[in-house]
Amino acid sequence: MSLQEYATINSTSKMYLSKGIKMSLEATAGEAIENNLEQFLIVLSVSLSVAAISRSPLFPWFRRFPYTLLLVIVGLGFAFINVRLVSLSPHLILEIFLPPLLFEAAWNFSWREFKEYSLPILLYATIGVVISTLLVGVALNQLTAFSLPVALLIGAGLSATDPVAVVALFKDLGANPRLKAVTEGESLLNDGVAIVAFVLLLDICLGTEAFTLSGTVARFLTFVSVGLAIGLVVGFGVSYLTQRFDLPLVEQSLTLVSAYGSYLVAEHLGGSGVISVVAVGMILGNFGSQVGMSPRTRLVVTEFWEFLAFFLNSMVFLLIGTQIRYDSLASHLGLIGIAIAAATIGRLISVFGLALISNAFSKSKITVPEQTALWWGGLRGAIPIALVLSTPETLPGRDILIDIVFGFVLFTLLVQGLSMQWLMKTLNLVGDQPLRQEYTQMLARRIALQRVKQSMVDSVDEFPDLDPEFRNYQSKLVEEELQGLEEKIKKMRQEYPQLRTLAEEQYKRTMLDVEADTYAELLRSGWLNTSLTPILEEIDIKLQSEEAV
Repeated sequence: MSLQEYATINSTSKMYLSKGIKMSLEATAGEAIENNLEQFLIVLSVSLSVAAISRSPLFPWFRRFPYTLLLVIVGLGFAFINVRLVSLSPHLILEIFLPPLLFEAAWNFSWREFKEYSLPILLYATIGVVISTLLVGVALNQLTAFSLPVALLIGAGLSATDPVAVVALFKDLGANPRLKAVTEGESLLNDGVAIVAFVLLLDICLGTEAFTLSGTVARFLTFVSVGLAIGLVVGFGVSYLTQRFDLPLVEQSLTLVSAYGSYLVAEHLGGSGVISVVAVGMILGNFGSQVGMSPRTRLVVTEFWEFLAFFLNSMVFLLIGTQIRYDSLASHLGLIGIAIAAATIGRLISVFGLALISNAFSKSKITVPEQTALWWGGLRGAIPIALVLSTPETLPGRDILIDIVFGFVLFTLLVQGLSMQWLMKTLNLVGDQPLRQEYTQMLARRIALQRVKQSMVDSVDEFPDLDPEFRNYQSKLVEEELQGLEEKIKKMRQEYPQLRTLAEEQYKRTMLDVEADTYAELLRSGWLNTSLTPILEEIDIKLQSEEAV
């Protein structure tokens, strides 16, 4: 065999070997994608089935508990029989689940409520996180073998509240709007503060950063300011774009891109992605959607984010339960107990102590029963788990840290979460939500039937061949139904005078939407160059301040 023939055969062999390796890699990648898709569909099917059953009238007992807690229990069942679904990696939570969940909560959080309860929200989200972090850190440092930096790291991770289940319960039970607003507002902001504190302490634990008070404060302010700046730019930028056209699907897509984009850009530039997403969500939900979106578009976008939040919450709470390892948790019950006691006492001190400051300077007072609900309702969820899973393998005692965080999260979800309804009823914090919902439905039916009645009058020329007797018969049915509704509404108002304020609130909100929609329409048509703040909102705020004085 000549040297040239050998070279040709060798070259051909390498080519086929390369193709074989490539085909093998492609087949392996295809199998991995298929397996991941199958696991995803299993998780999705189980989570949505549990969520549907929990709200089904066929199983009324399950309706007593938020569906997220039931998902955790089902996940624990899977973990007990050693069935592990999709791995709950920190990247999956922080980069896939967290941005849309934060955006949806911020989108629906009223700026008016934030301004009204800003003092307690800011106190709980900042000083409250510091108090909880210090108390948990000192307790673990004194009672265990953890060094102070590592103990403080655990405390920072456990300070991020995630009361999705509690807020849903507040809505179902008709809790005081102040209680719901403070709980939701604190959760939105303290996530960012706790994550920033965790990142700073992690660098100290790993020795990559030396601890100095001035340096730590400077880095903290940098995280927050960069995240807030990016959130403001993206939020007002997208608001400006939505004013120029009315395309529901495009505007819906813009909100999705802004949620993920602001998070990723802020993290890339050294800021807080959480703060950035919250800022974008609040700007678009309270400003951009009012001045730049038509009512139809707002409805489409809101329903999209409600579905996405339901979808992601259903998956993440199920996966939390499946990741529990009973044997590992059982070996660290003492440490978990210390963390539970320290964190519970820390939140008790921060909630009741900061409430004294808030009540001294704020017009809206938080009562002792409401403080108790805030204390016990500080559930933890996916964020502490994602934070502790994101720590590097070189961190001393990492496995123990993971067990402590999982054990504490499990305690808050099962013990505190399942007892919240009983606590609310015991503290007499259950409102008249079922009554208000029935009254609202009656008002909606009256509006609909009034429009039907008007449409019957306007459609005479459209249906000239219609039998007059049939038309009169249909009109009579609508009129009788309207009269019955009027009697029921009048009776409910007499029995429950507080329902009159509900009608007034709906009327003011409707008129405010009409004014905002008019400005948006004039802006798109070119009559206006800049958006205008609804004057009715300014008048309402002025009247409220005068009444308070």
